[in-house]
Amino acid sequence: MAALAISGVLAMAASASAQESKIQVGPIDAVLTVPSEVDHPPVALLIAGSGTTDHDGNGPQVKPATLKKLSGQLVARKIATLRYDKRGVGGWKPAFGRPEDFRFKDFVDDAVSLVNYLRGSRKFSKVVLVGHSEGGLVAILTARRVPIDRLVLLVTAARKQGELVKSQLEKTVPPEIYAPIAKAIDAIMAGQIVDPPPPGLSIAPSMQPGIASAFTEDPIDPLKQITQPTLIIGGGRDRQVARVDYAALSAASPVAKALWLPDMNHVLVDVSDEADDIKAYSDSERPLDPTMIDTVADFILAGDAR
Repeated sequence: MAALAISGVLAMAASASAQESKIQVGPIDAVLTVPSEVDHPPVALLIAGSGTTDHDGNGPQVKPATLKKLSGQLVARKIATLRYDKRGVGGWKPAFGRPEDFRFKDFVDDAVSLVNYLRGSRKFSKVVLVGHSEGGLVAILTARRVPIDRLVLLVTAARKQGELVKSQLEKTVPPEIYAPIAKAIDAIMAGQIVDPPPPGLSIAPSMQPGIASAFTEDPIDPLKQITQPTLIIGGGRDRQVARVDYAALSAASPVAKALWLPDMNHVLVDVSDEADDIKAYSDSERPLDPTMIDTVADFILAGDAR
């Protein structure tokens, strides 16, 4: 387990019903929020999706505050949360090694370190992984490596990420641009270096081995081996992850409960059409889908006498 360094900085949350602490686990910056007056609550480790995403669920281009809103709703239901900055937020830390040496397993290593921190604190009745989008893949792989109590997958793909990216691009770029990009992605997934990459695929050759490690991870086989209670939630307005992914994940897990929400999009809010969906990615105030929140909270709390 990575060395732990817990900062002594404590800040009261905006609500008097919770206490929020900035912590550091090795080089990982995180925020722990614990409901007040609850002895040994369950804790949800919130794992962000793709990109350089911070502990609120925001990236350089999109600011939906998905994880911040999810945390607030869970804490209000007496569930503690731990959310963290992904590698690269605020610049690449030397403690993470060289950026070109990054591999997808490093994301899993980070989540494992955080689970070990939560277990070692002995403050929580159970540790639950909640993965959003790509974070669901990280959660699945983490659950294979370290004991957890429950697993929640929110709008998570069932396909290898390279195949998912190709599917997304095929819908949004002209065929003459898509064809060389798809060919390059296939080559990268096969372990080749594409130099120079085609227009529209800005992956530097030095970073391609790391991207390949992400593009080739398969969520299905490891999910089949997970025996802990699992919840899978998909959304009908999600333009990034399709219903076939939801169905494949549900079929792969022998212990899963599944919920399909027809109006929920990829950032876990209800939208009416494509224009509304686009707006939601920059709306940090729009509430999350209430059925999703209630279902996740009830699943985490199941078996607790509260």
